[in-house]
Formats: sequence, structure tokens, C-alpha cells
Amino acid sequence: MNETIDINPKKQLLTVQNLNLTRGTFQLKDISFSVYSNEILAIIGKTGSGKTLLLESIAGFQKLDSGKILLREHSLEDYSLQERKLGYLYQEYCLFPHMTARENIAYGLKMQKRPKKEITKRVEALAEELEITSILNQYPDTLSGGEQQRVALARALSIEPELLLLDEPFSSLDPVTKQKLYGLIKKINTQHAYTIVFVTHDFYEAQNLSDRTGVLINGCLRGIVDSDKLFTSNWDEDVNYFLGKREHHDQKRIV
Repeated sequence: MNETIDINPKKQLLTVQNLNLTRGTFQLKDISFSVYSNEILAIIGKTGSGKTLLLESIAGFQKLDSGKILLREHSLEDYSLQERKLGYLYQEYCLFPHMTARENIAYGLKMQKRPKKEITKRVEALAEELEITSILNQYPDTLSGGEQQRVALARALSIEPELLLLDEPFSSLDPVTKQKLYGLIKKINTQHAYTIVFVTHDFYEAQNLSDRTGVLINGCLRGIVDSDKLFTSNWDEDVNYFLGKREHHDQKRIV
């Protein structure tokens, strides 16, 4: 089993310590790991493994049974929602249907009571960067899946979060749109130094987008490794089966 708390010279932005959470019959069990400033961390697992629940816990949306979540070395609970500087992108995007794309992106800034000129400038800058200027006055139900995803991403980025949390951000997109958005996520991380944590069931996404990848199985984080070592690390039998390594080994042995 891989150790889930890594020794890394980078500054720790987020630390999860012995997280336990029960929802119905499902449990997140004794999860510990750190996220470092400016990195991209992927958490992979099957549907029902607890990925979204873990992401919601990091965001402070779920009350823990036990354990701690530290942001900038202080308890997450010590910060107001605004002070946390977290951006969250839901799998279903969750755009407000009665608001235009422009109004959706501006929503968080309005809640922070930013000046109108500042809001306008921020929204237009994000729209240009994400290539959605032409759709700012459209409503969500008139937009394609990729356009909705970009608007939702712009809304999450509008408050300039230190930590961006993405829940299966590409699962409903076609391959061409996915490739474009992969590049966009890397660009955001590089140019703005955002720290990003995303959950996915896609090995390719994890390996190609993230610096490190963790594997979550049945509510247990089995380890975190450098993403380029995802398939070569010394995992336990459950992880090997999830990654398809045991099947490949059995095929070789039969041959």
C-alpha cells in the first residue's frame, strides 16, 4: 500500500488529516493527504467510490464525523466562505437557467459586493481567455455542453480562487471538446498558478493533466503517486485490478 502523506518541498496549501465521513451506508475512511501550491492533483475511482463526497468535504460542504481539513495550515472552519478562496465546478455545471452567461459568471463577484466596473472588467477578461465572449448574452439552455462547461469554469474562476475543485469536469463532453479543455486547464494552472484538484474515472485524464494521482476505492484512498508512475507503482491487488494490471498479468501468464 502506498503512503498517502508525501514528503514534498513545495508549500502545502491543503492538508486532509484522518478524514472520516458516513453518508447512509457509505463511508470515507481515514483519508489523509496533502495538496501543494500550484499543483494539479487527480483523484481517480469508479462510480460510487466516494470521489464527489471527498471533493465536497474538501470544499466544506459536508460535516465530517472526525478528522481535520487544513487550508493554509488553519482549520477550514476558521475561514468564512469568502476567505476560503475556493472555486467549485460541479459535474452538471449547475448554471442558473434564468441568468445569461454573463450574469452567471458575475454571480460570485456580486455576492462579494465588488464594484460594477470591476465585475464587468473581470467577466470580460475571463470570457476572452476562455473564448466565450460571443455567448455572454445567451442563456444556458441555448449553449452546447462545451460552452456550458466554459461558462461554469469562468464562474468558478471569477473570484480568483487559490484552490479550484473540479468534479468529473469532462465526463459529458465529446473527445474533440475534451482535448480543447484539457489544454485550457493546463493553461489556467500555468499562467495563473491556480492549485487544482479534480476527480475522474478516466486514467488518461489523470495521467495527462495532473502532477500526482490518487486512487480511491470504496471510500479508502489507497495512495498518491506521481502521475507518470500510475501504472508502474507498487499498488495492492484491489488497485491493480481497478487499473487493469492484474488482467494484463493474467493474460501474459496464460500465453
